[in-house]
Amino acid sequence: MTDLADREWRLIREESWDGPTNMALDEVAAETVVSGGPRTIRVYRWEPSTLSLGYHQEPETIDWGYAEREGITVTRRPTGGGGIYHDSVGDISYSIVAPGGELPGKLIDSYHLLCEPILEAFSRMGVDARFVDEPRPEIHHPACYLRALHPAHDVVAGAESRKVSGNAQYRQREAVIQHGSLTYRVRTRPHLAVFADHDVSPETFENRVTGIYEESGVPRDEAVTALEAALSEWADAEEGSWTGGELERAEEIARAKYADERWTRERVDPTG
Repeated sequence: MTDLADREWRLIREESWDGPTNMALDEVAAETVVSGGPRTIRVYRWEPSTLSLGYHQEPETIDWGYAEREGITVTRRPTGGGGIYHDSVGDISYSIVAPGGELPGKLIDSYHLLCEPILEAFSRMGVDARFVDEPRPEIHHPACYLRALHPAHDVVAGAESRKVSGNAQYRQREAVIQHGSLTYRVRTRPHLAVFADHDVSPETFENRVTGIYEESGVPRDEAVTALEAALSEWADAEEGSWTGGELERAEEIARAKYADERWTRERVDPTG
């Protein structure tokens, strides 16, 4: 349990949303906590499959034709890093949203605090996971999981120290949002195919990336339960849900910003 556990937290168990709505719900959770509502921990899936672009990512790095043919939604995250392919099989995602004033001022300390339950969850799944102990060079810059590994926020697993989780933070309305992706099962082909003009072989990708299933064989539903339990116990959170007003607000933000081509392709926020 963290020192933050004496605050009001809610756990929203795994839900399925499209990419724009998932990003919008993070913003809504930030608005809620700034207005005096509960801090939020959420676990979620991406349906349909989604490519989330890093904030600074150039659109020409994406194979837009492949994404359209395969029915893959593309949206842009407010956080940096490279693109991540998410689907309902290979990915388990989470967000933690809390007031910025309650978290350490030093970024690496904030990452390590908020990743405590993530590492605990991996342990419960039987996965030997830890922060990478030293930087490792990039393989393909546009792809998050193939970028240089950083000890602050990149989690690796197994004897070969392959990446199993990426985590990122940003500030929204005086709240800190940390969201991350835990690879459940390695999905090599679509993860590479969404990027234009890459020369990364499947073997190279699989030498850098691993998943929960590959490391421990635990079923996906049990992995989700382990993650939800670790997050809930860390914050002493009560099970909760979105209010009707929050869902309406998320739909508004998703439509106006995260589903808008100006945001996704040009990094122009239509909402101002």
